[in-house]
Amino acid sequence: MANKIDLKGHVAVVTGAARGFGYAIADRMLESGAAVSLWDMDKAALAKAARTLGHKGKVDHIVLDVTDETAVEDAAQQAARHLGPVDILVNNAGIAGPNRKTWEYTPGEFRRIIDVNLASAYICCAALVPDMKTRGYGRVINISSVAGKEGNPNAAPYSISKAALITLTKSLAKELADVNVLVNCVTPAAGNTEILKQMTQEHVNYMISRIPMGRLVEPKEVAALVAWLASADCSFSTGATFDISGGRSTY
Repeated sequence: MANKIDLKGHVAVVTGAARGFGYAIADRMLESGAAVSLWDMDKAALAKAARTLGHKGKVDHIVLDVTDETAVEDAAQQAARHLGPVDILVNNAGIAGPNRKTWEYTPGEFRRIIDVNLASAYICCAALVPDMKTRGYGRVINISSVAGKEGNPNAAPYSISKAALITLTKSLAKELADVNVLVNCVTPAAGNTEILKQMTQEHVNYMISRIPMGRLVEPKEVAALVAWLASADCSFSTGATFDISGGRSTY
């Protein structure tokens, strides 16, 4: 049985919510009493997630590309109209991209990975954080990766984007520390999610070999950590990086 976390009365936006970590995070937040707006660009998968999760609480779902500023602004307004003021943002949307040597990526591939993994988090923060600041309460959780700490070979743009997301977390947290809007990130090891399908088996084996626990992290384990970071119980941690890598990274 999961430990109880109280998110009653709160409204969360979870990006990349149709599957994987995002779906598990939305599930845990609904179980904790939050209303959740599910954002994803996969229309069919998002509709399925909304149907599956809808019986657990109040759910809204919006199909959009989180790298599109106008679409994000519109989605932020829709979420507030349907569910109430958003005070939790989980920037989870991300792609792995292909596995190549750094010099073998095309500029288009490189930029797309940076845009989805990093620029989207900035865009979502720009749309939602000002209202949190005005109301004097908010929680932002960015889903980074252990690759952002260590740099995985054959995954330079992914590693770079996740490292930059850690730095975005630190900068934004310091800007908001005096208004009770706390910003933290988590750095999972490779997870047992569909994103593995974007990677070669050789790369997946490499990632597992680096984890002392010898296994992938489960989405529900990441969701449990994120739910605490989204709660009022997390009251004196901001700008921090919370490791969840099975012992691969210990700082």
